[in-house]
Amino acid sequence: MIKKTLYFENPTYLSMKNKQLVIKFPEIEKNDSLPDSFKENSAKTIPVEDIGVIILDNKQITITHGLIEALVANNCAVITCDSSRMPASLLLPLSGNTVQSERFNAQIEASLPLKKQLWQQTIRSKITNQEYILETMRNLPVKNMHKWANDVRSVDSDNREGRAAAFYWKNLFPDIEGFTRDRGGIPPNNLLNYGYAVLRAVIARSLVASGLLPTLGIHHHNRYNAYCLADDIMEPYRPFVDKLVAEIVDTEMAKTTPLPDELPKEMKVQLLQIPVLDVFIDGKRSPLMIASGQTTASLAKCYLGELRKISYPHFEN
Repeated sequence: MIKKTLYFENPTYLSMKNKQLVIKFPEIEKNDSLPDSFKENSAKTIPVEDIGVIILDNKQITITHGLIEALVANNCAVITCDSSRMPASLLLPLSGNTVQSERFNAQIEASLPLKKQLWQQTIRSKITNQEYILETMRNLPVKNMHKWANDVRSVDSDNREGRAAAFYWKNLFPDIEGFTRDRGGIPPNNLLNYGYAVLRAVIARSLVASGLLPTLGIHHHNRYNAYCLADDIMEPYRPFVDKLVAEIVDTEMAKTTPLPDELPKEMKVQLLQIPVLDVFIDGKRSPLMIASGQTTASLAKCYLGELRKISYPHFEN
């Protein structure tokens, strides 16, 4: 079942009752002129088990500990936003799989040759997906991208990822003068940042559900990064976010509308489609959130010696 992604932008009271997320609004709850029956009927409820991601984007949101406990128990990723209304933190359960200890040990003891092979697969898949976008959206010849994907060596020692990235970002937004991919750079970097934050939460949630430790990466190993493995595994998924952002940018440019420095609600709503974007994995169409679970499950089997290849998504051929 596809889990729901919920976004809260206004002051809200969030609590739990009968395994349901209860949503109430302060302007109604504090209005003494309204009858209690009206207040009760104004509350909205959603089964906690149906929720995959929650984004809290207002400093006046109140959430009960009981609800947090229930969300974590159901492996829901809870994202909080900062003063600039961009995702700033991620809450995940410490345990999400019945054989987690076994899988942690296999992950920790993974050999260097295995990690090198897994990273090679990851970068090949990422470049192949970037190649698809440039060819279908920008009508570019992509023989160079295809060659770089095929030439990726163990641990990408020749940095094919970097060469592909330079070509990719130069051509993905051709109408935006001076665009470079930089977290603090000009729009649409802000759209990409937001989309990647949502994607990271989805991938991290799937890793926990597969009994893996999101901190211990295949390639990324920043001592200050608690989600190194999530950042590794999301690489082939990033182009799906890029495609969505490129579609938003193309629409705005067609209206000759300047891209905003602060994302409006309408754009955030579009980016919240990320968990349900269609991808192809193992020969079948699947929502991205479901596919991410297949990817992390295959990674766990690679660590356990049951598989030699990670199942990554791709665009329709």
